[in-house]
Amino acid sequence: MTPPPFVHPGMRLPFALLVTCFAAWGIAANMTDPLVQVFSRIFSMTTLQASFVQFAYYGAYFLLALPAAFINRRWSYRTGMLTGLGCAILGAFMFYPAAQAMTFGFFLMALFLLAGGLSILETSANPFVMAMGPEANSTRRLNLAQAFNPVGTNIGVFLAATLILPQLNTASATDRAAMAPETLRAVQQAELQAVMTPYVGFAFVLLAIWVAIAMMRMPTPREQVGDRARPLDFTGTLRRLLSNRHYVFGVLAQFFNVAAQTCVWTFTIQYVLAALGGTEAQAGWYLQASLIVFLIARFVMVGVMGVIRPALLLAVMALAGTGLCVFAATGPGVAGVWAVVALSACLSLMFPTIYGIALHGLGDDTKFGAAGLVMAILGGALMPLVQGAVLDAQGAVLSYIVPGLCFLVVATYGAFDLRTARQGG
Repeated sequence: MTPPPFVHPGMRLPFALLVTCFAAWGIAANMTDPLVQVFSRIFSMTTLQASFVQFAYYGAYFLLALPAAFINRRWSYRTGMLTGLGCAILGAFMFYPAAQAMTFGFFLMALFLLAGGLSILETSANPFVMAMGPEANSTRRLNLAQAFNPVGTNIGVFLAATLILPQLNTASATDRAAMAPETLRAVQQAELQAVMTPYVGFAFVLLAIWVAIAMMRMPTPREQVGDRARPLDFTGTLRRLLSNRHYVFGVLAQFFNVAAQTCVWTFTIQYVLAALGGTEAQAGWYLQASLIVFLIARFVMVGVMGVIRPALLLAVMALAGTGLCVFAATGPGVAGVWAVVALSACLSLMFPTIYGIALHGLGDDTKFGAAGLVMAILGGALMPLVQGAVLDAQGAVLSYIVPGLCFLVVATYGAFDLRTARQGG
């Protein structure tokens, strides 16, 4: 029997263009992760206070995902992508006036608009990729597209490690409190200018992607089945989704997966500083190593999924993640640091695999189902606050128990799917 095509005829170029979007939101997310440590130093805040960076970023993902579903349902995935990119461009450009205002709240506003645009983009692009070919291999196709996301994450961490972290003044909170107001303002101004530069550059990259998508036709057979001709029954759609156990559990698993990913990467620098000492710039290279591991592992997992059921890989890697977190929390030092780095291999397949399993077979409800899975990114807003509070009270090392518990929920979802006859895409 001839295997189904990976993408529909004529969709290879649009698929390749969509891949750049997956890389783009990877750049933004992982350029943002170190900002918790950056702002805690610049504004002399606690880790819990600085963790509102992630609350604003992932909170925007939660709030804008459902409006994105309405845009996709009323018009198309392509329209949703253009809308999301436009909002993200505005948010990235807002980093310039935020740097001039020199207030934490202004940066949170810029991050919120940037992330809100990326939420609309991601809510549109993920199911769009799944619709670009046969449903039988949709989970594997999404994993391939998502494999380019860590290309962006590595770029994001590299930009933070080279353009932001080295520009931080080594003065402690006590030293800053003793500075004259004009001296402190000059120090903060230089640091915030360093934060602003890569985001404004990123805005121009997003603008180029927006122009390319606007100029290219991107029809998909599955999106043209009269979706927009039928009246919207949101209540009925919601009822069907809530009665689907695979979908509801998938949203919960995605919440804790994104929570684990955000916690692991957000606090890697703090863990390295606690375990090995050194400076933020030196610790930032371990975060870069984590993202390289993530990149390599994601391509490996795409290949492995050709022979092993995705849910089985999900369960095994999530259990491995829990074990590594326990080891890191109880065994600081060089070994603990490398355990934290290795967590990225466990995370590599989780988002697209959960996404594909949860959306499998939803048919006309896919666009709103996709919104629910992006809203689950709220885990990245809430759980870093929990880990930040644990870190302030017990230290960075012990705080890695928090993502360890998150991994357990993901492992349970993988085991749940294994007990069914479905193949999860």
